[in-house]
Amino acid sequence: MRDSEGFVRMRTLQCVVLFVFLLIGGRLAYIQLVDSRYNELAKANVLRHVVQYPPRGEVFDRNGEYLVQSRECYDLMVIYSEIDKKGFDTLRMCEVLGLSREKLEKELANARMRPRAPRVVTSYISKEDKLRFDECNFRGFYTVYRTVRRYPREVGGNLLGFVGEVNADFLKRHPDYKSGDYVGMSGVESAYEPLLKGKKGVKIQEIDTHGAIKGSYMNGLYDSLPEPGRYLVSTIDARLQLLGEELMRGKVGAAVAIEPATGEILMMVSSPTYDPDELVGRERGNNYMKMIYNKRHPLFSRAVKAKYPPGSTFKLATMLTLLDDADMSPQTAYDTHNGDPVTVGPAKNIRDSHRGDREIDFRRAVASSSNVYFAKAIWERYGITGKKQEYSDFLHEKLRLGQTVGLERLGERAPSITTDWKVPDPGVMLVKMSYGYRVRLAPIQMITFYNAIANGGKMISPVLVRELRRGDRVEERFESRTLASSICSRSALREVQRCLELVCTEGTASLYFRDTARLRVAAKTGTAQITDARSREGRYYLGSMIAYFPADNPRYTVLTTIETRAQAGKAYYGGPLAGPVVKRMVDYIYNRNRDW
Repeated sequence: MRDSEGFVRMRTLQCVVLFVFLLIGGRLAYIQLVDSRYNELAKANVLRHVVQYPPRGEVFDRNGEYLVQSRECYDLMVIYSEIDKKGFDTLRMCEVLGLSREKLEKELANARMRPRAPRVVTSYISKEDKLRFDECNFRGFYTVYRTVRRYPREVGGNLLGFVGEVNADFLKRHPDYKSGDYVGMSGVESAYEPLLKGKKGVKIQEIDTHGAIKGSYMNGLYDSLPEPGRYLVSTIDARLQLLGEELMRGKVGAAVAIEPATGEILMMVSSPTYDPDELVGRERGNNYMKMIYNKRHPLFSRAVKAKYPPGSTFKLATMLTLLDDADMSPQTAYDTHNGDPVTVGPAKNIRDSHRGDREIDFRRAVASSSNVYFAKAIWERYGITGKKQEYSDFLHEKLRLGQTVGLERLGERAPSITTDWKVPDPGVMLVKMSYGYRVRLAPIQMITFYNAIANGGKMISPVLVRELRRGDRVEERFESRTLASSICSRSALREVQRCLELVCTEGTASLYFRDTARLRVAAKTGTAQITDARSREGRYYLGSMIAYFPADNPRYTVLTTIETRAQAGKAYYGGPLAGPVVKRMVDYIYNRNRDW
């Protein structure tokens, strides 16, 4: 009997417990799904941590003008269910924000898939547009879903790709839509990206059970505050940079301008450049990044990273070697055979690009850029005598041509100038090195070399960044370094300076700088034929000109290097290819400084 009563009590207790659980479960379901008062309370307790991106540091030129300016922009997001309930004026929305009605209708149609979740309608609305939008009091929209930083499109161009990579590329950057961040992809922006982007903060954000943001995004609490990026003051002259970009538009190559006394880079252009607005999304961005070290890609900084055979501009090194190391007299003459192909030592088919010269001296050889003259002079003093090692040692140690110039942070690599003569046909290599083949240097390295001649023989490192600032406080200053106190003797310096002036008055650059009544210029042209196994054409030409002026008191050194394919009726020598660009740059700088 007692067992039967115990069983009944057990069953009764089980039923009571089950009823209580059902009652509690039903009540929870009611609160969650039916009773809006408790539903709102539940939503209020849903929090999440959201990354807050700081303002990017801005980049200025030497005169305080913006090269890259950070602008606060927003995503505009819509909750479709709110539109259904309260209505929405699509025409007014298109009018205020400049959207196409087709795009807006498409986004609203896609929003039906998740009616309670926010959906981006348009990105990168300026702060001014957002205010106008708020004033119109559109219902059902959440604004300021995330804050991003963006360079203005109108600043536009290429560096400091150096800009690509400063439009200022000037400084280029790429939007990473998946994180809401902006990343410097090339040039000085990429080099200083950790400082420019600042440090991210974390904000605690309130959302409902459907993931929709409750209230304004800006009303959250900070777990950690974002730290704004540093300001960067460059040495670039914005107006000269824009001129360089205009002159190089449609060309493949680089243009650089430097102050001889300070080493400050006034202009650095790599062409072609790219439009940051065309680099959309992480996937496409990664495809671009995979190609960044391909020198034919727009993100590649030809001014700093590309290494080319310099051609006849390298003859400045040969001139100094002959005058200082070999102690050759400028009156030394050689027969250049009227431009016909000749054999010099083991090297065959050495010829000049012009005719009319036979037995000429050192100065005439420089003015006419004679390959035969310098090939014979180097072979006689370093080939026949077995002094190949002394020749390369002089290039590396005295002229400092085998080392970088201090822009490694921007991707600069060491020049390729041999020091090991245990190679096939070392005699041929020696001869070809005399006029700029079998060596490879970046444009920034060549202009630094010429800048030393303009600076009285003192070689200094080029500088692209003057200061890093946090607000008005200077955190770090950058100055040029002395790479070599003197790369040549005073007599050799005077001789090569005289010869470089002759290039402009009666040589390969005379078409552009023959008139010395207004301004005297010293320059050297160069042409290199480059084999390209990746191209169907098989080869292309590199035309260059490096000039400094005024010749008697140099204040500026400029370089232009342009790639081209050989075509009938198309110039591919250094003078006619690079000369017009250099001429325009020289005229612009001269006219801007008439107080000389």
